Amino acid sequence: MAVFHAAPPDVLFSGFQSEAFWLVLGGFVIGTAIRKVGLADRIARLLADHLNGSWFRMVAGVIVLTYALAFVMPSNMGRIALLMPIILALADRAGLPEGSPGRAALALAVGFGTYQLSASILPANVPNLIMTGAAERAYGVHFDYMSYLVLHAPVIGILKGVVLIGCLVWLFPASPKPIEGGAETTPMSAAEWRLSIILLATLAFWMTDSLHGIRPAWVGLVSACLCLLPRVGFLNGEEFAAGVNVRTCIYLGGILGLAAVVAWSGLGTAIGDLIIPHLPLDPARPAADFASMIGLASLLNFVVTANGVPAVFTPLAASLAAHTGLSLPTVLMSQVFAYATPLLPYQAAPIVVAAGMARVPTSAAVKMCLVVGAISFVVLAPLYLVWFRLLGWIG
Repeated sequence: MAVFHAAPPDVLFSGFQSEAFWLVLGGFVIGTAIRKVGLADRIARLLADHLNGSWFRMVAGVIVLTYALAFVMPSNMGRIALLMPIILALADRAGLPEGSPGRAALALAVGFGTYQLSASILPANVPNLIMTGAAERAYGVHFDYMSYLVLHAPVIGILKGVVLIGCLVWLFPASPKPIEGGAETTPMSAAEWRLSIILLATLAFWMTDSLHGIRPAWVGLVSACLCLLPRVGFLNGEEFAAGVNVRTCIYLGGILGLAAVVAWSGLGTAIGDLIIPHLPLDPARPAADFASMIGLASLLNFVVTANGVPAVFTPLAASLAAHTGLSLPTVLMSQVFAYATPLLPYQAAPIVVAAGMARVPTSAAVKMCLVVGAISFVVLAPLYLVWFRLLGWIG
């Protein structure tokens, strides 16, 4: 597009200047450091030792583990790569062989828990970063870590987690055998202690960004730099090159640039002019407007998948806000529920990756998507609306 002068270079390449791009880059470095020093593996194994006892407890423990790791390890794919070998080993020890419903359930717990629940944590999900980056470039709108968490965690994090646990236990019944032997209790190394301090400080700065004003991207980038420093850090040049998925970073920068071009060119407004007349929008009915926003984003998810939804939906937000009784930030936030609730596995790459790593049949992943999606839209979406009202996001 730059060659054909379709957009100015500063607009076209603006994605590489956005906070979202640097947050993803920093997340890859932090995730690689966590895996190298063995800290996340230690935590996962210690927690896995407490999953013994019942099928419900095992499934619930895996779901809780995926959500807890999302607070300290920003990369979806990194968390799946870390957890899947551990969870599959746990399945082996529990007598859940390949091809069994129980083994499929534990693998899907990693995939669904890692992707869907992390949408409630600002830096832990690629679509979140695309949405916030596009909103920043198009409208100058910024979302801080804690307010985002308060808005989304109760429904998309906690209640969605309960739904995932219930669906996995119901759809994939199993009877795991008792697991013998405890987790290793070797002392933490100096590297693990240093990284623990860096992670705790990073999380503290992320959670208090509304107080000190330092954006999450720059906090993550500083942490990544500490992980790369000689003597203090944990990674050398080869490990950095191997751990950082450059293709994902370039993809994110490109799609943010595309969203900026859509906003700059007026294409978003033009698309909005074509779509908006067909939506049941009425400023006097903000609840119906909110439902329409979720429905529109869900339809886009079938066409452009989860990573593409915020790139297409966000440039439409200003036009949608003008035709509804909703504020621009509310319209922007409404899409999170939609892309966090894929109705088919292909809409969320982490789910596909998790199912592939464990050789879970596609039919099992599709069944899980449809059942969780149906419960989410029928039960959780109205609660999501109520929570927005209670917090004052919808009048």
